[in-house]
Amino acid sequence: MQRPAHCSGWQRGDGFNLLIKPDDPIMEKDAPAVLRGAAWGQCSGTAVRSLHVGSFTVTNRPQDRHQEINMEYLPDNNSGYQDVDYWDERYKTERCFDWLGSFSKFQPLLEKHVHVEDSILILGCGNSSMSGDMYRAGYRSVTNIDYSSVCIRAMRARHAGCPGMTWHQMDARRLSFPDASFDVVIEKATLDAFMVDEKTPWEPSPPAAAFIHQALTEVRRCLKPGGRFVSVTFASPLLRKRLYARSEYDWSVRKYGYGDGFEYFVYVMTKGEPLSPEDAALEKKLLEDANAPPTTVVTTLSEDEEDFLFNIDC
Repeated sequence: MQRPAHCSGWQRGDGFNLLIKPDDPIMEKDAPAVLRGAAWGQCSGTAVRSLHVGSFTVTNRPQDRHQEINMEYLPDNNSGYQDVDYWDERYKTERCFDWLGSFSKFQPLLEKHVHVEDSILILGCGNSSMSGDMYRAGYRSVTNIDYSSVCIRAMRARHAGCPGMTWHQMDARRLSFPDASFDVVIEKATLDAFMVDEKTPWEPSPPAAAFIHQALTEVRRCLKPGGRFVSVTFASPLLRKRLYARSEYDWSVRKYGYGDGFEYFVYVMTKGEPLSPEDAALEKKLLEDANAPPTTVVTTLSEDEEDFLFNIDC
């Protein structure tokens, strides 16, 4: 694979790692098409340190410069994003950060699927401004959860003057709400954070797959009939539909996008609607592939190769 002209480094391992020149952000056109939208990052000096999903790491664009992370907030490795202690420590000093852009970036799209009278659950709210921005936009029934107690305390105090908005420390895999509690469940980069240490985005490891399945099962349980699960993510349909398009969740999957130059993805799952024929075919193929017997490769030696091996002195 060719190195983009303005990259100072390009190394391929389980994923793609970039070293870039200062103030020379890498744009979407430099990313392999199949990986566009898979991840993003930020630069400081000459190196990229960023969240990625076992695929492609890219710097932030000029219009998102205000969202650069202070380097002290970055974990030593990507597995840190799965550690509650990392987030607790980070939230002690970081006031606000919005992964994938602020609410205004995708508000017009969200308003087509989420109504101001809906009861809304936000998974992994973090210290994002999204909940407050939604409240000011007229969404007054907003329940927020995060597994960081530091985050929940800070955000509850910050939004004390917002009646109808609640904050709870909770694990997305074990929601304590009754069945059919919400019209809408929203996650923005929460599931991405639990896949950043994967070796490949195509086949999540058993622990990652179990985490995603448990979270999605809980989301489905807590949605009312006809309710919508909205997932805002780095991951393109090639990577994410294989996780969402499953008949056991009893929902349809529709894909949308937003962003200038670099596209982020919004998936809207509607409970009680069937999968499209395309998504049903994808699920069938994935199940067939999973149940297929392993391929055995038989290698035969030529006579010359056999003679050579027999003549080796042991």
